[in-house]
Amino acid sequence: MRQMLMPIGALGTMLWAGLAALLAAPAAPLAAPAAPLAAPAARDQGACEQIKSACQRAGFARGAARTGSGLLRDCIGPIMQGAPPPARASKPLPPIDPQLVSACKTSDPSFGQGRVPPAEPAAQPAPAPAAVATAVPNTPPPAAASDGKRPNIVFILTDDLAWNLVQYMPHVLKMQQEGVSFSNYFVTDSLCCPSRSSIFTGRFPHDTGIFRNTGSDGGFMAFHNRHHEQSTFATALQAVGYRTAMLGKYLNGYEPVKDSPEPGWSMWAVAGNGYPEFNYGLNEDGKLAHYGGEPTDYLTDVLSGKAVNFIKQSAGAPFMIEIATFAPHMPYTPAPRDANAFSGLQAPQGPAFNAAPDQNAPQWLRRHPALTPNDIASIDGDFRRRAQSVLAVDQMIGELQAAVAAIGEEKNTYFVFSSDNGYHMGEYRLMPGKMTAFDTDIRVPLVVTGPGIAAGRRVEEIAENIDLNPTFNQIGGATTPANVDGLSLVPVLHGEPVAAWRRVALVEHHGPVRNMVDPDFPGVRSGNPTTYEAIRGPSWLYVEYANGEKEYHDLAADPDELHNTYSSLSIDDKASLHATIAAVQNCHDAQSCAAADRSDRNAARR
Repeated sequence: MRQMLMPIGALGTMLWAGLAALLAAPAAPLAAPAAPLAAPAARDQGACEQIKSACQRAGFARGAARTGSGLLRDCIGPIMQGAPPPARASKPLPPIDPQLVSACKTSDPSFGQGRVPPAEPAAQPAPAPAAVATAVPNTPPPAAASDGKRPNIVFILTDDLAWNLVQYMPHVLKMQQEGVSFSNYFVTDSLCCPSRSSIFTGRFPHDTGIFRNTGSDGGFMAFHNRHHEQSTFATALQAVGYRTAMLGKYLNGYEPVKDSPEPGWSMWAVAGNGYPEFNYGLNEDGKLAHYGGEPTDYLTDVLSGKAVNFIKQSAGAPFMIEIATFAPHMPYTPAPRDANAFSGLQAPQGPAFNAAPDQNAPQWLRRHPALTPNDIASIDGDFRRRAQSVLAVDQMIGELQAAVAAIGEEKNTYFVFSSDNGYHMGEYRLMPGKMTAFDTDIRVPLVVTGPGIAAGRRVEEIAENIDLNPTFNQIGGATTPANVDGLSLVPVLHGEPVAAWRRVALVEHHGPVRNMVDPDFPGVRSGNPTTYEAIRGPSWLYVEYANGEKEYHDLAADPDELHNTYSSLSIDDKASLHATIAAVQNCHDAQSCAAADRSDRNAARR
């Protein structure tokens, strides 16, 4: 195992100011997990009062909800419910020890349990028209550093990480303080391979043809047979002189023992079945390497070490590296050093937890029984292991930041943190899983730091994972193909005015999943929706299922997506929603996709 520079006992006794200084310093990685601490000034207060005080010190106040810094609405509520901060929140949440939250719940179960607001309150229940986005595929790169160097990109892509795990990742919380967080960032499908295919290519599933993890319309072979590997952000950046590295998880179905490295990557270290984190094989630039069950073989740590070496070897040349962890995907394996972290931690129980679907819920959801005490105990254990498993990912981020600083590139490097999809755990009576159109599954973190990015800013524009390809291309000065559906986020990252932007995010899913060899094959009670198309607007969700069912949630009135109110919409509203979703699911380039929700079919503009 790599040498650890600080024992957990020392971290556990440090004050919050000390932890903040530690995270800010370009030092070697944290030696062991440390939960965020409440400020020492509140040590003599009760648990709930400590949380309240921490929120107040972070700048949240009573009566400030209109400015996004309300004490209950924007800070206490999300902390107590384990939920992401509301989209309109203007400040990052203060780090809070999860055991402090548990102690507060024990002493006052109702503390902070008011409903957390929707992503962006709005009055209209259906999409309003928007102007055509002015962004074009081949936009100029951002300004180079003063010495003329092109920026580097470090992309950390986690597997199944939901917003409610960010609170256990001090380096990511620090990234939020130092950079930009996207409040409305969505994936094109809450499933590994379709989502990753969209990230690599910048295209929707209806253009990649990748809708599943296996079979003729999914997985590595389907991606490869359609020659998508010839046109990714890696091939574009390598063509303009970037050193590129792909580490960890590539696409479902890739087999290191027989499949070759893909084009566009200067370095290739990719696993197949890396979910257990031990006893796996890596294809390392065409050669198979076996890793066993020793603590030093823990996959996230191995990837970190390889990434650090790649960064140091790239001194003097622009580089782009993707580190795609298998954590925190099932079976939720933490690093051995973290296996006892967060003792007694329980899964968040917001309003949707164990909530009975209403009578208008779609058939796939309607018949799920209530969770039993054993179900809830199982969910709690799974959530605790997920929180433990992201500690190594967070430590890796610190190691990568230190490596970038060691070669003098800390002011010339973009760090991008995200996930391929979210994850529900008990919401809507569903056992752990994904693939639904609910925000638990499709709304994921996107946090970016880098040159020219203002600290502590929140972006409310709707973004999707198809936007990463043109964003990386623009940062590196590469050409983005005309058939890319996404828009570059570079102007948004730098706070530049954008004449217009998309108004909806498209989600496309083929189901139900029936292939039992699929690593994402859901349990009987995990949720396995039938095929659907969905659009997520600023304050609403609309879903059309292949069996003819339709679903609509007004998030201003129903932020937890508990009530399907489609039947109450007017005929004009229904027609407008259907026209919009039909237009978006049939777009085939950035301009047409950005304009697809701009239409005179806007009867529902109230």
